[in-house]
Amino acid sequence: MFTYVVRRLLQSTLVAATLLVLVFLVGHIIGDPVDLMLPLEAPEELREQMRRQLGFDQPLPVQFLHFIERVFTGFGESIWQKAPALDIVLDRVTPTLVLASATVLFAFPIAIVLGALAALHPAGWIDRLVTVISLAGISTVDFWLGLLLVILFAVQLGLLPTAGYGGIEHLVLPVLALSVRTIGRITQITRSAMLDEYAKPYIQVARANGIPEHRVFLHALKNAAIPVLTIAGDEFASMMGGTFAIETIFAWPGIGRLLVQSIYHRDLFLIEATAFVIVVIIIAVNLAVDLTYAALDPKVRYS
Repeated sequence: MFTYVVRRLLQSTLVAATLLVLVFLVGHIIGDPVDLMLPLEAPEELREQMRRQLGFDQPLPVQFLHFIERVFTGFGESIWQKAPALDIVLDRVTPTLVLASATVLFAFPIAIVLGALAALHPAGWIDRLVTVISLAGISTVDFWLGLLLVILFAVQLGLLPTAGYGGIEHLVLPVLALSVRTIGRITQITRSAMLDEYAKPYIQVARANGIPEHRVFLHALKNAAIPVLTIAGDEFASMMGGTFAIETIFAWPGIGRLLVQSIYHRDLFLIEATAFVIVVIIIAVNLAVDLTYAALDPKVRYS
């Protein structure tokens, strides 16, 4: 197990380093960074001054070394907010983690129950109902649902705040908006994985030996956990930077909204810091999922 963990850590470090290079290259391939950071009407003298000040007048390898230096010193100062870029990003990580964690914790048990019920009654009315519900959830656009929830529960009924970041009451509407599609995806994967397990010979052998049905169900559920955890981890990772529409609707100070704002304000250093932190979080989530695989199935760490 220790060897497997070390190997996965090294692989994750290599992926992070590769993506760090891509973040640097994208910032230069799409155009002159100074042209991106200054308005179109800015005089050429100001552009040249900024190029010299930020080191963008030097060869690309030298700029990359300066970029690596910025990585270890907080990505420099945000041009938009006049503060260390990494500190700004880290302040936005917690709200996004809270939102993503609450969404997965709310959606996961509901989806597991629905998927398991559908697998226990294949081709029955429960299975058909769950399939319709899950497909409807997958097809739902989260920001459209978020707007409807605001109109209904906040504006018309006045039960919940329209927006903001604070207590549990501020979490309800954005979590509901994000959970519908997550429930649909995890339900579909749970149903499929459980049906695959129920079709395997060991289930028939267990039933023939008189093992209680609830124990058979729990054993099948454990063996079906790997694909379910995969999609749950993917859902969580996709919310790291991928919920900017919901964060904008509900004025949620998350990292996805920050990325959009930094692009709007042409703040290259803040864009680099935000993209890098999102990448690190996604890699960490995938690493945690992989280590969970190894704990659930020893064959994974020996493969």
